[in-house]
Amino acid sequence: MFEQLTQLVEQFGGDAVVKNSAIPNEQNEAVMQETSSSIFASLQKMVADGGVEQLAGLLQGNSAQDSSNPAVQQITEQVTGNLSEKFGLSSETASSVAGGMIPQILGGLMSKANDPNDSFQISDIIGAIAGNSEQVNGIMETISKYGTQFGLDQNADGKVDLSDAMKLTKDSGGIGSFISKLFGK
Repeated sequence: MFEQLTQLVEQFGGDAVVKNSAIPNEQNEAVMQETSSSIFASLQKMVADGGVEQLAGLLQGNSAQDSSNPAVQQITEQVTGNLSEKFGLSSETASSVAGGMIPQILGGLMSKANDPNDSFQISDIIGAIAGNSEQVNGIMETISKYGTQFGLDQNADGKVDLSDAMKLTKDSGGIGSFISKLFGK
């Protein structure tokens, strides 16, 4: 996932970073790397802090591109703070860089994950964000335990697992929809 994220940062960083006169050219690459790292760390923190519903909201439809989405705002604030602190950028410059890139990057990431023709899948995002296999297993156990009550057993095998999640997300609009169904939202 980090590779796809880095590619998207480079893709959308042209105007916000490279063409930005407030960022010295010798810092362009480091600013983009920090942006990638900060986005990834923010997503991980969101899951670690129990923000599954926030993550679900981020992954639904076009909400990743909506700068008023609370998850997008949270990530933008984190990136802004990191850029300001690590590179001595003014808060206005850091905010402009983050605000200009984060919705585009997250939207691009979700588009790639929901594109059946792309090798990058939603399961890659879950695995990367959740971190260790114990967390992924815990999330999947919870889904399996309660998922049949919500009609999530898509292949009628009596359990809810990743194959059900993948089928449901492809059929119903992404992982946000899947998680929303799980939590009855």
